[in-house]
Amino acid sequence: MIGRIHGKLLEKHPPQIVVDVQGVGYELDVPMSTFYQLPATGAEVSLCTHLVVREDAHQLYGFATEAERHVFRQLLKISGVGARIALSVLSGLSVADLRDAVNAQDAGRLTKVPGIGKKTAERLLLELRDKLDLAAVALPAAGRADGAAGDIANALLALGYNDREATWAIKQLPGGVAVADGIRQALKLLSKQ
Repeated sequence: MIGRIHGKLLEKHPPQIVVDVQGVGYELDVPMSTFYQLPATGAEVSLCTHLVVREDAHQLYGFATEAERHVFRQLLKISGVGARIALSVLSGLSVADLRDAVNAQDAGRLTKVPGIGKKTAERLLLELRDKLDLAAVALPAAGRADGAAGDIANALLALGYNDREATWAIKQLPGGVAVADGIRQALKLLSKQ
Protein backbone atom coordinates (compact mmCIF):
# COMPACT_ATOMS: atom_id res chain seq x y z
CA MET A 1 0.00 0.00 0.00
CA ILE A 2 1.16 3.54 -0.71
CA GLY A 3 0.66 5.59 2.46
CA ARG A 4 2.37 8.88 1.62
CA ILE A 5 3.73 10.50 -1.49
CA HIS A 6 6.32 13.28 -1.74
CA GLY A 7 7.58 14.86 -4.93
CA LYS A 8 7.19 17.65 -7.46
CA LEU A 9 3.69 18.72 -8.46
CA LEU A 10 3.56 18.42 -12.27
CA GLU A 11 -0.10 18.93 -13.17
CA LYS A 12 -3.29 20.24 -11.57
CA HIS A 13 -6.61 19.42 -13.27
CA PRO A 14 -9.38 19.27 -10.65
CA PRO A 15 -9.89 16.82 -9.06
CA GLN A 16 -6.79 15.08 -10.46
CA ILE A 17 -3.14 15.96 -9.96
CA VAL A 18 0.14 14.39 -11.08
CA VAL A 19 3.10 14.18 -8.68
CA ASP A 20 6.57 13.29 -9.98
CA VAL A 21 8.43 11.04 -7.54
CA GLN A 22 11.95 10.38 -8.81
CA GLY A 23 10.87 10.17 -12.45
CA VAL A 24 7.56 8.35 -11.92
CA GLY A 25 4.39 10.43 -12.34
CA TYR A 26 1.63 9.37 -9.96
CA GLU A 27 -1.93 10.39 -10.80
CA LEU A 28 -3.96 11.16 -7.68
CA ASP A 29 -7.55 12.22 -7.18
CA VAL A 30 -7.88 14.75 -4.39
CA PRO A 31 -10.83 16.44 -2.67
CA MET A 32 -11.21 20.14 -3.43
CA SER A 33 -10.26 20.96 0.17
CA THR A 34 -6.82 19.50 -0.57
CA PHE A 35 -6.69 20.89 -4.10
CA TYR A 36 -7.03 24.48 -2.86
CA GLN A 37 -4.12 23.96 -0.44
CA LEU A 38 -1.71 22.72 -3.12
CA PRO A 39 1.32 24.84 -4.01
CA ALA A 40 2.01 26.10 -7.53
CA THR A 41 2.94 23.64 -10.26
CA GLY A 42 6.64 22.72 -10.02
CA ALA A 43 6.76 23.00 -6.21
CA GLU A 44 7.37 20.15 -3.77
CA VAL A 45 4.26 18.55 -2.31
CA SER A 46 3.65 15.87 0.32
CA LEU A 47 0.30 14.10 0.65
CA CYS A 48 -1.22 11.28 2.70
CA THR A 49 -2.62 8.70 0.31
CA HIS A 50 -5.10 5.86 0.06
CA LEU A 51 -4.83 3.21 -2.66
CA VAL A 52 -7.99 1.51 -3.90
CA VAL A 53 -7.36 -1.70 -5.85
CA ARG A 54 -10.24 -2.87 -8.00
CA GLU A 55 -10.52 -5.54 -10.63
CA ASP A 56 -10.32 -2.99 -13.44
CA ALA A 57 -8.20 -0.20 -11.91
CA HIS A 58 -5.82 0.97 -9.21
CA GLN A 59 -6.87 4.41 -7.92
CA LEU A 60 -4.66 6.59 -5.73
CA TYR A 61 -6.29 9.31 -3.61
CA GLY A 62 -4.36 12.12 -1.93
CA PHE A 63 -5.11 14.20 1.17
CA ALA A 64 -3.50 17.25 2.75
CA THR A 65 -4.06 15.97 6.30
CA GLU A 66 -4.26 12.67 8.14
CA ALA A 67 -7.72 13.68 9.41
CA GLU A 68 -9.04 13.95 5.83
CA ARG A 69 -7.67 10.49 4.98
CA HIS A 70 -9.20 9.04 8.16
CA VAL A 71 -12.63 10.45 7.28
CA PHE A 72 -12.29 9.23 3.68
CA ARG A 73 -11.58 5.72 4.93
CA GLN A 74 -14.55 5.85 7.32
CA LEU A 75 -16.79 6.96 4.46
CA LEU A 76 -15.64 4.07 2.26
CA LYS A 77 -16.74 1.59 4.94
CA ILE A 78 -20.36 2.74 4.58
CA SER A 79 -22.54 0.61 2.32
CA GLY A 80 -23.37 2.43 -0.91
CA VAL A 81 -20.61 5.02 -0.52
CA GLY A 82 -17.75 4.77 -2.95
CA ALA A 83 -14.65 6.83 -3.50
CA ARG A 84 -16.43 9.42 -5.68
CA ILE A 85 -19.07 10.15 -3.05
CA ALA A 86 -16.43 10.23 -0.31
CA LEU A 87 -14.39 12.75 -2.33
CA SER A 88 -17.53 14.78 -2.93
CA VAL A 89 -18.29 14.90 0.80
CA LEU A 90 -14.74 16.03 1.60
CA SER A 91 -14.88 18.58 -1.22
CA GLY A 92 -18.12 20.06 0.08
CA LEU A 93 -17.39 19.98 3.83
CA SER A 94 -14.24 20.29 5.91
CA VAL A 95 -13.50 17.53 8.41
CA ALA A 96 -14.59 19.83 11.25
CA ASP A 97 -17.85 20.77 9.44
CA LEU A 98 -18.64 17.11 8.76
CA ARG A 99 -17.95 16.20 12.39
CA ASP A 100 -20.21 19.06 13.55
CA ALA A 101 -22.98 17.97 11.15
CA VAL A 102 -22.74 14.37 12.40
CA ASN A 103 -22.73 15.43 16.06
CA ALA A 104 -25.77 17.67 15.46
CA GLN A 105 -27.40 15.00 13.21
CA ASP A 106 -27.91 17.76 10.60
CA ALA A 107 -28.85 16.04 7.33
CA GLY A 108 -29.48 19.42 5.70
CA ARG A 109 -25.78 20.27 5.64
CA LEU A 110 -24.96 16.97 3.95
CA THR A 111 -27.69 17.27 1.30
CA LYS A 112 -26.04 20.51 0.10
CA VAL A 113 -23.10 18.41 -1.11
CA PRO A 114 -23.55 17.45 -4.80
CA GLY A 115 -24.46 13.77 -5.16
CA ILE A 116 -25.81 13.39 -1.60
CA GLY A 117 -29.56 12.90 -1.33
CA LYS A 118 -31.69 12.76 1.80
CA LYS A 119 -31.44 8.97 2.26
CA THR A 120 -27.66 8.94 1.75
CA ALA A 121 -27.28 11.86 4.17
CA GLU A 122 -29.29 10.03 6.84
CA ARG A 123 -27.23 6.86 6.33
CA LEU A 124 -24.00 8.88 6.63
CA LEU A 125 -25.20 10.47 9.87
CA LEU A 126 -26.12 7.10 11.32
CA GLU A 127 -22.94 5.29 10.27
CA LEU A 128 -20.50 8.09 11.16
CA ARG A 129 -21.95 8.92 14.56
CA ASP A 130 -19.33 6.97 16.55
CA LYS A 131 -16.56 6.96 13.96
CA LEU A 132 -15.44 10.58 13.74
CA ASP A 133 -14.26 10.90 17.34
CA LEU A 134 -10.72 9.92 16.34
CA ALA A 135 -10.71 12.71 13.75
CA ALA A 136 -11.74 15.09 16.54
CA VAL A 137 -8.71 13.95 18.53
CA ALA A 138 -6.36 14.33 15.58
CA LEU A 139 -7.35 17.94 14.92
CA PRO A 140 -6.27 19.38 18.28
CA ALA A 141 -3.20 17.15 18.25
CA ALA A 142 -1.98 18.88 15.10
CA GLY A 143 -2.17 22.20 16.93
CA ARG A 144 -0.08 20.99 19.86
CA ALA A 145 3.65 21.37 19.61
CA ASP A 146 4.29 17.86 20.89
CA GLY A 147 1.47 16.08 19.00
CA ALA A 148 0.96 13.84 22.02
CA ALA A 149 -2.84 13.53 21.73
CA GLY A 150 -2.66 11.56 18.48
CA ASP A 151 -0.04 9.20 19.91
CA ILE A 152 -2.06 8.69 23.09
CA ALA A 153 -5.21 8.03 21.04
CA ASN A 154 -3.42 5.45 18.90
CA ALA A 155 -2.09 3.70 22.02
CA LEU A 156 -5.56 3.55 23.60
CA LEU A 157 -7.09 2.21 20.37
CA ALA A 158 -4.35 -0.43 20.15
CA LEU A 159 -5.19 -1.47 23.73
CA GLY A 160 -8.79 -2.15 22.71
CA TYR A 161 -10.61 1.04 23.70
CA ASN A 162 -13.03 2.50 21.16
CA ASP A 163 -12.88 5.99 19.59
CA ARG A 164 -15.38 7.48 22.02
CA GLU A 165 -13.52 6.25 25.12
CA ALA A 166 -10.16 7.42 23.76
CA THR A 167 -11.56 10.86 22.89
CA TRP A 168 -13.17 11.25 26.31
CA ALA A 169 -9.95 10.28 28.13
CA ILE A 170 -7.80 12.64 26.06
CA LYS A 171 -10.13 15.56 26.72
CA GLN A 172 -9.59 15.00 30.45
CA LEU A 173 -5.80 15.27 30.17
CA PRO A 174 -3.91 18.53 30.77
CA GLY A 175 -2.41 20.23 27.70
CA GLY A 176 1.23 19.49 26.92
CA VAL A 177 1.28 16.13 28.70
CA ALA A 178 4.02 13.71 27.60
CA VAL A 179 2.90 10.62 25.69
CA ALA A 180 3.90 8.07 28.36
CA ASP A 181 2.31 10.11 31.17
CA GLY A 182 -0.77 10.75 29.06
CA ILE A 183 -1.26 7.05 28.40
CA ARG A 184 -0.89 6.23 32.11
CA GLN A 185 -3.34 8.97 33.13
CA ALA A 186 -5.82 7.99 30.42
CA LEU A 187 -5.72 4.35 31.50
CA LYS A 188 -6.39 5.37 35.11
CA LEU A 189 -9.33 7.51 34.02
CA LEU A 190 -10.77 4.74 31.85
CA SER A 191 -10.38 2.12 34.58
CA LYS A 192 -12.56 4.24 36.91
CA GLN A 193 -15.46 4.29 34.46
